[in-house]
Amino acid sequence: MNAIPNLNKAQTRKERAGKEPFPISILSLTVGAFAIGMTEFVIMGILPNVANDLQVSISTAGQLITMYALGVAVGAPILTILTQRIPQKKLLCLLMILFILGNGISVFAPNYTVLMVARIITALTHGTFFGVGAVIASNLVQPNKRAGAVSIMMAGLTIANIVGVPLGTFIGQSMGWRASFAAIAVMGVAALIGILIFIPKLKQEKPASVIQQIAALANPKLLLFLLIGALGNASLFTVFTYITPLLEEVTGFAEHSVTWILVLFGCGVTIGNIVGGKLADWKLMPSIVGLYFAVSMILTIFSFTMHSPIAAVITIFFWGMVSFAVMPGLQIRIMSLAQAAPALASTTSHSAGNLGNAAGAFIGGWVISHLAITSLPWVGAVLVGLGLVLGIACFVAERKETVA
Repeated sequence: MNAIPNLNKAQTRKERAGKEPFPISILSLTVGAFAIGMTEFVIMGILPNVANDLQVSISTAGQLITMYALGVAVGAPILTILTQRIPQKKLLCLLMILFILGNGISVFAPNYTVLMVARIITALTHGTFFGVGAVIASNLVQPNKRAGAVSIMMAGLTIANIVGVPLGTFIGQSMGWRASFAAIAVMGVAALIGILIFIPKLKQEKPASVIQQIAALANPKLLLFLLIGALGNASLFTVFTYITPLLEEVTGFAEHSVTWILVLFGCGVTIGNIVGGKLADWKLMPSIVGLYFAVSMILTIFSFTMHSPIAAVITIFFWGMVSFAVMPGLQIRIMSLAQAAPALASTTSHSAGNLGNAAGAFIGGWVISHLAITSLPWVGAVLVGLGLVLGIACFVAERKETVA
């Protein structure tokens, strides 16, 4: 009678042993994240080229960025719900095909309207890819390595800011902006091939109904963590959106120097993303709370160091590192709070993040108009401080529930 339980335990151990710490299949998700990161941010570097070629103003061309963010925020959860019954590997392939199509249309877009439609099509793939990709990455490794696996996938997004965006901008400025989107489409093809070859067919439980998934998202604690994530992103983009004029007007850097400082910021982001995954696997909630505290302190320090070139550069590096170190842990926490709808919850976290990005850019603009550009760091510190207070409250409440 004891043979069956023992056999089940042995089988479970074998399955766990069969999971590598970080299988190569996760790297195909990293390539997809890299391509998506390029298409999201490269438009900022080639915006004047797009505006001149399509004969629209810079402000009008800037709406391509706004509509992309709204496409991610609004469209991604809807697409995730509509595609919930499609097997995850097949869904990833369909998303990459849609991504390639969107960028392909961008290459041949005859006018501004067609380019806008292409950007919205591409945006729909963004949140759903990261949502489903995070679920797959976490299922490819042992439970105590889940946050690290998500951080490996998300590293593609951060590396895109260091390598992909400067490269895409250079291609666009040298060969025309359409060439940038052609290069991104090629990266999408590479990601699609990697997914087809390396991502295994994972056993997928019967998906919850739409009502059950929406009910899972209505969990007050989950909504609170979505707000915490949005506040963190708002803090980041309040400062980062205007980091170039801040460094030029206040710190005194020349325009060409700012590019290299942003590359250094991107290096900090990449390091922080990997380290943050390991911290979250070690102690999830303490790492989230600790990192939010670190961000608030660093931004407060930046209020003083932004007047010194060397101190400002050092502060910016560590700011990028701790700001992104918190993201893998938040992703895992949000997924764990919506067990009936992990993919939808993960996707919604990206939507909340993009809303935070938009709010941060707006708040930063208001601060510059009504206060001063030098006020940006401390306002960013206040925003992330609000997230810290909410995080501490959640942590204390959970500790009390555990003791009880």
